[in-house]
Amino acid sequence: MKLDFTGETVVITGASSGLGREFAKAFSAKGCRLIMVARREARMRELAAELSVPCEILPADLSREDECNRIIETIAGQGASVLINCAGFGLLGETVGHTLEEELNMIDLNVRAVHILTRRFLDLRREAGTGAILNVASCAGLLPAGPYLNTYYATKAYVASFTQGLAQELADAGSKIYVGALCPGPVYTEFTKVARGQEWSSAKTPEEVVAYAVKKMEKGKTLIVPGAGIRAGLFGTRLVSRRMATKIIGRGQKGRVEAE
Repeated sequence: MKLDFTGETVVITGASSGLGREFAKAFSAKGCRLIMVARREARMRELAAELSVPCEILPADLSREDECNRIIETIAGQGASVLINCAGFGLLGETVGHTLEEELNMIDLNVRAVHILTRRFLDLRREAGTGAILNVASCAGLLPAGPYLNTYYATKAYVASFTQGLAQELADAGSKIYVGALCPGPVYTEFTKVARGQEWSSAKTPEEVVAYAVKKMEKGKTLIVPGAGIRAGLFGTRLVSRRMATKIIGRGQKGRVEAE
């Protein structure tokens, strides 16, 4: 599958910062019309003013199901052919150290919103028979578990698994609709500030991750993992038991908690 996004209408969630903001810039460079979705309207308007393409701003709290449905109903009929699901967050520390409300809010945004938007956007594109959906997961979602970033790892495992399974179903049906999962390692974004953690020393820039992701999307790659080091690390976890891998991962995350 070879894809060309030039001039398409692209919906980007989490567009006010980080990878979402960078995806907006990348698709703007391809002459795409953008529909940007996030809670922070002012930030999206600032970004839109920097870009040279038409931009529609849709403020929304995607942790709410009704807001996810409102977004789909708003873009229906606008010819949007690409969806980039970037919105999400994590919380570093012991699971019991967070409120249940925080944990459920993370699940609502990282899992339910991605599932709802993916399914409903797919329904919009099925008649046309073409389109593209990229769900931003994480290399965390490809690992056994993640103590001290526990719920986040679990949500991203859901996204990675759901996306890969959906991609195979579409391939089996002979569909030309692309579905992929972006699974980066650490990235220099606001993620660590929101997660209440210490920045990773080996993080990639959003520009690096997005450039790699778009290139792989254009080639129809389903599972996108930027960085040879991350890919090697994921392979390394297969050489030990799941229990040992979980212990090693937890030790690294706990060290970041204790460094705060």
